[in-house]
Amino acid sequence: MHRTITPQQIRRFRTTVYTHFDREGRTLPWRTGYDPYHILVSEIMLQQTQVDRVIDKFTPFLRAFPTLHALAQAPLDDVIARWQGLGYNRRAAALRNAARMIEKDFGGIVPQEPEQLHTLPGIGSATAASIAAFAFNKPVVFLETNIRTVLIHHFFSDKASVPDNDLIEIAAAALDRKNPRKWYSALMDYGTMLKKTVGNLSRKSITYKKQSPFAGSRRQIRGAVLKCLVTMRQGTPAAIAGAIDRNAADITPVLDALVKEGLLHKEKRHYRIAR
Repeated sequence: MHRTITPQQIRRFRTTVYTHFDREGRTLPWRTGYDPYHILVSEIMLQQTQVDRVIDKFTPFLRAFPTLHALAQAPLDDVIARWQGLGYNRRAAALRNAARMIEKDFGGIVPQEPEQLHTLPGIGSATAASIAAFAFNKPVVFLETNIRTVLIHHFFSDKASVPDNDLIEIAAAALDRKNPRKWYSALMDYGTMLKKTVGNLSRKSITYKKQSPFAGSRRQIRGAVLKCLVTMRQGTPAAIAGAIDRNAADITPVLDALVKEGLLHKEKRHYRIAR
């Protein structure tokens, strides 16, 4: 660490975070009961997606797939249909496939350790640690955009660029190891408030990457193709292109990429969502 953080500073920092949480903590549907399956669903939904959008989709998704077994058995087109509006549809496939892997390799029980969670499709190291913290109250250390904002605001406000290694050291020092679940809930809610008042300071992180515009992007075309095939069930490039008001030449590379990723199946000239 490039600066000394005293125990007194850590205590004051924790007090600030917890005081805000006690007064302004959010009531979120996945914070009720902390069921490991619910946490798995919410954490993958929350990747690169705002909380308000996830709130709208979380409960209906669980009504459709109330258990991990139900999700594991679900056809992919049903899962993607319920995912519409969250974006990054590959996460829907990863979540369904993670459920299948948990059934096959972990006896249908969501694993507790980050190293095991990291082996599941669509789960990186930060998401694995987050699931371990929220589902199992594990005292793990991880960063995400709200946490980066909080740590930069309190400990690196004078810096233009901050390495994650420095943030990780402070995150580890500040962690409430007796109740990491509550600590991370408080930290993220405090970060949400700071973003509204002082801005998204996570942009000062060396790892920050500005998201490219959605309109006109390949990501937009991918989403439109999958949404179309949820309704059409199958179609040729020309038929799909006509349905989403695109040229067939524009969508053929997207279709082939989706096949390669396992989201679509191609039979002769027809494409459909994979099983």
